[in-house]
Formats: sequence, structure tokens, C-alpha cells
Amino acid sequence: MCEVFSPAGSSTGFFSFDEYEILKKIRDANDLLYKDPDDPYALPISILPDGGIYQRRDYKMAGWDFRATANWNKAWGADERHLTNLFAGMEVNSLKRSNSMFRGWGMQYSLGELPSYVYQFFKKGIEADDKYYSLNHTMGRAVAAFMNATYSYDGRYTLNGTFRYEGTNRMGSSRSARWLPTWNISAAWNAHEEKFFKDLFEPALSHFTLKASYSLTADRGPASVTNSHAIFLGTTPYRPFASIQETGLYLDEPENSELTYEKKHELNIGAEMGFLNNRINFAIDWYRRNNYDLIGLINTSGIGGFAYKYANVASMRSHGVEFTLSTVNIRNRSFSWTSDLIFSNSKTKVTDLSSQNKMMDFISGTGFTRPGYPVRSLFSIPFVGLDENGIPQFDIDGEVTSTDISFQQRDNLDFLKYEGPTDPTITGSLGNIFTYKGFKLNIFLTYAFGNAVRLDPRFSAIYSDLDAMPREFKNRWELSGEEQSTNVPGILPYRLYNDQYKYYYAYNAYNYSTERVAKGDFIRLKEISLGYDFPKKWISYLKMQTLSLKLQATNLMLLYADKKLNGQDPEFFNTGGVASPVPRQFTLTVRLGL
Repeated sequence: MCEVFSPAGSSTGFFSFDEYEILKKIRDANDLLYKDPDDPYALPISILPDGGIYQRRDYKMAGWDFRATANWNKAWGADERHLTNLFAGMEVNSLKRSNSMFRGWGMQYSLGELPSYVYQFFKKGIEADDKYYSLNHTMGRAVAAFMNATYSYDGRYTLNGTFRYEGTNRMGSSRSARWLPTWNISAAWNAHEEKFFKDLFEPALSHFTLKASYSLTADRGPASVTNSHAIFLGTTPYRPFASIQETGLYLDEPENSELTYEKKHELNIGAEMGFLNNRINFAIDWYRRNNYDLIGLINTSGIGGFAYKYANVASMRSHGVEFTLSTVNIRNRSFSWTSDLIFSNSKTKVTDLSSQNKMMDFISGTGFTRPGYPVRSLFSIPFVGLDENGIPQFDIDGEVTSTDISFQQRDNLDFLKYEGPTDPTITGSLGNIFTYKGFKLNIFLTYAFGNAVRLDPRFSAIYSDLDAMPREFKNRWELSGEEQSTNVPGILPYRLYNDQYKYYYAYNAYNYSTERVAKGDFIRLKEISLGYDFPKKWISYLKMQTLSLKLQATNLMLLYADKKLNGQDPEFFNTGGVASPVPRQFTLTVRLGL
């Protein structure tokens, strides 16, 4: 028998040694109990004070904005065909955010809100550096001056220029980094306003407009980029005893004095046309963009104590075309049919990247950036088949292997296969609206093509009874010789799994191989709606002005998607894979006008 004593020393009862061991294991396994590290014989005990918890969070935001503008307009010349507009101004703003948290334990509300102190509770907080309060302050300030000038002649020719000079404390402290001029120049020609247009083109060509622009724009980058100066935070350093306390400072983020805005030069050329009294309207825009000084994380030498920091690390080029087509196919007194088509094609290429990343970054489902390839490109480990034991094999830099795989390697990654971008290169929609008397039918489709999707990493070197197996598992390797007819790996024998766990990497690599990639192309029936507006002569007897009904169905089905997805939705993908189909929605709307 074993006698157990409370911390005060009084006897609390007798237990057998086995019972004592069970209780000890239960106590030791309870993370919510506290064991004094200064007393090797101490038992884990509860240190919750009597009473409740007084917790408070305060969020404060104070700011001011000052803006001054001036505008000047003048029409001049014969018949005032010349129009000039000048606009200029400046703005200054400041925004300060503060938040604080306080958590007090042992608030005895029934005893006049007197606190109950348990010194072990505060001792544990000191040992774990768990503060019962916190304070945080951030301040953002920006200043800008801007002007715009527009000139138009007779509604036919238009020139526009914009200039803006701004600065913010979010960027680096050097003058070249913090201050930035941006500008835009554009022009348009309304050919349908020319005298010769009506004689030569109407009514076949109803209107025609050409437009072009060239600009330098900028962005401040991710919201987390705020360290133009070094950021120091307070801390309580660890010491061998809780009774020894001192406060200190640590460097939370290093200085980024040269960090500057993300910049983009963009050239746009477009045209708008209308045919047959605008029954057919067509618009097309072509663009070319040159992005540089893009902000991202960069690997450092680590000498300053940080493995990564934000920097202007990348440059990128992109080009694309967008067009819209609207047509009135049929229109008479009782029936009409209109169509709207939107098409967009965009391609990107990273031209420079000052970063060196590991293999796992490139093969993950979210994609990664690599010089010479599109943004967020997806790569895969080349899969060459199964061996005689049903274990996946791969081509690693010209060598077929199942074990010599390192997901952390940063050099010699040219053996990875490029699958494509994770973002679609072609997107668009097609809508058709039919009306007949009071009825209105709308059918709306969306589509996307050109991207690759990483399938969920479902395969493992070992499984448990709680694992939900994928559908592909029914086609797995089971007998010698089946490696000729299937690419789904079998269950790894336990003896091989324990062989230094080297085959574990083979199954993990299979999840990120060329075999586990699908096309992200899809065509979706996004929406169908049917509405009816009741005639006024019907509802006038009910003393109503209007009455309409509308039945709408959204996200009905995927008309086309890669069969390898097995019903998963490529449009809404999660980190490392795709998501379940979005739910269908059915809505009935009744509108009354009294």
C-alpha cells in the first residue's frame, strides 16, 4: 500500500502501488496541470484560482486625412470645339492602430470582484513567457501630389495625361525607395464622329473607337511589408530559475532601407466597334506588361540572424488579349434573344528571380515561381513506373530510383517536369437571355483552360484502419507482374517499411509526381434563371403596381472537367489539391410593388 499526501502534508488516503502508478500517469499526461520544475518531488497540481476570468481586448484606430484639389475647365475655339480640363491636388493621411489585451484570473464576482491569487499561476506564466497582457501599435503615413490634364477636339480626338508623386513610411527609408513618381498617357479616336464615317460605313458599322495608353503604376506590396526600419520587441529572456527575471529587446524584423514599390509599365491598345445599328458590339484590348521590383521573401546568408527577409526580388513580363462580344440575335415585338461572350487570354513569364528554393516548393499544389516560367508554375517528379514490389520509381537526374530522393535539395532541379501554370491562361463566360412576353430565361456558362492541378496527396507508405482510401486504390498493385498494367502503387510490406524508412520517400514522391497531375480545364453551367413579370392589367385588381416571380439555380454542374479529378472541382482548389464541388443553390424570388 502507498499513502498519498496533499501538498500541505496531510494524509489523503491509501492506494495500492498499481493504483498510484495509474494516477501518476494520468496526472503526468494532463498538460493543464502544473509541476514545479524547482521541486523534483512535486506532483502535478491544478493552479486555477477561485473565481472567474476577467478578459478584455481593446482596439483603437485614429486617423486624419487632408485633401486639397483644384479644377479648371475651358471650351474655346470656333464653336467651342476645343475642350481643356486641368485637375490638380494633394493629400496627406495618417492612421494609427492600437490594440491591447488583458487577461486576469481569479476574479471573484460574488465577493465584490476581489481577486484570488495563486502564486504558482504567475510562476508558470514567467517560466513559459506567457504574458497576461499585450500592447501593439502601428502607424501608417502617406503623402501624395497629383495632376491630370485632358484635351478633346470636337468629340473626335482625346488626349489625357496623369502624374502622381507619392511616399509612404511602409517602404524603405532611402529617398529613392520611399518616394515614387507614377504617370499615365492615353489617347482615343472616335472615328464615328468623322464626317466621312457615315457615308462610307453606316449602317453596317455603327461606331468605331481606337484607344491606347502607356503607364507606370506601382503597388506597395503585401500588407505585411512594414519594416522600413528595424523592428525591436520586448521579451523576457529564459533564465534557469523563475526568481531571476530581466527584460530585454530582440530584433523581430531587420531593416529594409532599400525596399521600394512594386512597379509596372503597361501598354494597352484597344478598339470598340458596333455593327448594324449596334445590334452587334465588339470590344478588344491587347496589353503588354513589364513588372519589376516585385516583393517577396529571399534567402539570406543568415549572418544577421534571419534566414529570410522581404526584398525586391523578381521581374516579370506578361501579355494578353481580352475581348467581349454582345449580339442581339432576334428582336421583335414578343420575342428577343441576346448573347454575351467574354474571352481572356493571358501569359506570364518570370524574367528574373533573386531566390533559390527547394524542390518541395516547386512540386506543391500551389505552384511556385521560377525564372523562365509563368508565375506559380507547377513541376513534378518524373514517374517511370512500379518495380516488382509495386513501389514507385522515378527518374532523378537520369537515374531510376525509389529511395534517392531529397525534397530539400536546391541544386540540380532541371530533371523536374514542367506541368503548366496553376492559374488558368484562358478564362471567360457565355450568357444567353431569351424573353417571350413576360417570361425571361437566362443561361450563363463560365469556362477556364490552360492550368494544371495537383491531385490530393493520398498515398502513403503505411495506412491505418481509420484511413479513407481513394477510388484509385481499387486499381493498386497487388501481385508481381501487375506493374505492367497499373501505375497505382501497392501497400508497402512492413518489412520494407522498417528498412531504414527509405521507401517512405518513394510514396511521398508519388504524390508529387507526373502521375498525380490533372488538367484544370472546365466548363461550368453557372446559372439558369426563369422569371415572369405579371401583366399590369392582371395585378391591378389586387391593387399592385408590379408582381414578378424568379426561380434561380446556381452552380448546377460541371459540363466538362478532367476525368482524373473524379468529381472534384478544379475551380476551387485548396493548398496542395482541389476541393469538393461547390454546393448547388436554388432561389425563389417574389417581388411586389404596392
